[in-house]
Amino acid sequence: MEAMAEEVKNAAQQKEEVAAVAAEEVVVVADVPQAEKPAAAVVVVEKEPPPVPEMEEAVKPPPTEEFVESDEKIPQSDSFKEESTRVSDLPETEKKALEELKQLVQDALNHHQFTALPPPPPPPKEEEQAPVEVEEKSPEEEKKPETTLPEMKDECQPQETVSVVAETVVVAEAVEEKVDDDGAKTVEAIEETIVAVVAPPAEQPPPPPKEAEEAAAPPQDTKPEAANAAAPPPPPEEVFIWGIKLMEDERSDVILLKFLRARDFKVKEAFAMIKNTVQWRKEFGIDQLMDEELGNDLEKVVFMHGFDKERHPVCYNVYGGFQNKDLYQKTFSDEEKRQKFLRWRIQFLEKSIRKLDFTPGGISTIVQVNDLKNSPGPGKWELRQATKQALQLLQDNYPEFVAKQIFINVPWWYLAVNRMISPFLTQRTKSKFVFAGPSKSAETLFKYIAAEQVPVKYGGLSKEGEFGTADAVTEITVKPATKQTVEFPVNETCLLTWEVRVVGWEVSYGAEFVPSAEEGYTVIIQKARKMAGNEEPVVCNSFKIGEPGKVVITIDNPTSKKKKLLYRLKTKLSSD
Repeated sequence: MEAMAEEVKNAAQQKEEVAAVAAEEVVVVADVPQAEKPAAAVVVVEKEPPPVPEMEEAVKPPPTEEFVESDEKIPQSDSFKEESTRVSDLPETEKKALEELKQLVQDALNHHQFTALPPPPPPPKEEEQAPVEVEEKSPEEEKKPETTLPEMKDECQPQETVSVVAETVVVAEAVEEKVDDDGAKTVEAIEETIVAVVAPPAEQPPPPPKEAEEAAAPPQDTKPEAANAAAPPPPPEEVFIWGIKLMEDERSDVILLKFLRARDFKVKEAFAMIKNTVQWRKEFGIDQLMDEELGNDLEKVVFMHGFDKERHPVCYNVYGGFQNKDLYQKTFSDEEKRQKFLRWRIQFLEKSIRKLDFTPGGISTIVQVNDLKNSPGPGKWELRQATKQALQLLQDNYPEFVAKQIFINVPWWYLAVNRMISPFLTQRTKSKFVFAGPSKSAETLFKYIAAEQVPVKYGGLSKEGEFGTADAVTEITVKPATKQTVEFPVNETCLLTWEVRVVGWEVSYGAEFVPSAEEGYTVIIQKARKMAGNEEPVVCNSFKIGEPGKVVITIDNPTSKKKKLLYRLKTKLSSD
């Protein structure tokens, strides 16, 4: 009897261990979703709040140290030389920084950090609550199989086997209570329970139920496995900046170099800047902005025209255009209109940038010419607000796109404003600035941009007509109180056409044809006359030549100032 009672107790303990094992399996299933927590870790990497303040701190300190230097170095800003965009030309330290940044960007693309979705975090939280409830109920070992297993039964359908385990446990407890009262009765009870308990196990040996349990159990276990299998790292996301896909080819290196140079090759700060730029472009709706129709009211205020001597596209910003009250009110009178202006300006810049060449060694920057003639003064609050906001967006999201900033027709008050702004600019940025007053504007432009590329309104010869930007212009400096002559020798019958201009005029201009034959007669083409400053900016003459000779133009400068003479010519053969 005692032996049988001990066997029953042992059997009951084994059943309890089985139930405990079953309970442990349930906990494992509940813990599986926690394996998805790495997704939450990825979200933490996406946020990366620390780099942002570091960027601000990195930008602010240098200017304060360079405040005194800025005034001294502005006139020497033309010493700035644009760096190479070829990786092979970079110093080893910069190559290393580029490789580190490329690795960070590639990892971010692989983990979808640029456009990560928020949904993944919530599911783990809900699934984590389930095991907590099980653990709270776990102190009652007898109730575990009754509470946790039934949940599995709904899916697995092994209800009978579990109920048997529960009955055996109860019977075992009953046996323990009755042993002290009546041994004989307990033996009979035990025998009866043994028969009752043994009967079900006899039905368990058949594999179908076990296979059914195993077949039914995997669905819960396979959910996370299926999730892991279904998420065999998704393909890297595609991120485009200025029409270039990041990490696709060598053009991506040129873009990454822009961000690195904007952050003095500090990799983490450059990476944070890239992420912020991608996020801003998404929020601002750059892709949709490219197709928006925002009107052409400002096409004479901001426009692209020609190239500089290094083949950079040139953008002209004519601030004097805002003296037009109607245009000013239409552009800046309220916040909605200022936002429209901002979107128009960004759209204009985006379209200009996408015409650049991002291949290594290509031209991927532009030259800005800022005409401050008749520009609204600092009292125009609306213009200052719009300009400030635009400059902030350009500084944060369009790094290293300006090869040179040329300010012409600079009024006296702007120099004072520049001294106020200067402390907030890096020395690298300030080294790109060039300033010229009204009397030196054309001369300054010709230093960087060929005269045939400079619009007529700014002293050049670029205009619609017979001559184009492909027709080179010759420049000559006419000394004060001197007479300058230019000769065009001609040895065949042709039609000779030329354009001539003296910046600011206030000189006398004349032209004549002198034949080579001694018996020939000189022909007056243009009688010498004084050209006032407000005269037509460009004079175009032509003369049909029937014998060898030369065309001579004469510039008489009676003033005490040097003058810039510009001219170009072309010949067209004539059969007459």
